[in-house]
Amino acid sequence: MEPRCSNAIGANVRKFRVTRNLTQEMLSARCGAMGFEIPRGTLAKIEAQIRGASDLELFVLARALGVKLEELFPARFAAQLKAGEFARPE
Repeated sequence: MEPRCSNAIGANVRKFRVTRNLTQEMLSARCGAMGFEIPRGTLAKIEAQIRGASDLELFVLARALGVKLEELFPARFAAQLKAGEFARPE
């Protein structure tokens, strides 16, 4: 059995997609219209937390869903992102 991929955003991607009455096909089409293909099957795996999302996929998904990037992350991460706690020290 394959180990599950840890991914923090899958549940929120699904939540935002469903609240906007979008199917996975519709969200995939929105991403494609932005010039970045994310196939429906890939979205399904991201939502199920079987597959992680690349940095570019994160930006595209946030924009396609009409949310801020930090909103894709669970609240505990979003607060840290907003506060810059994950920023690299200079």
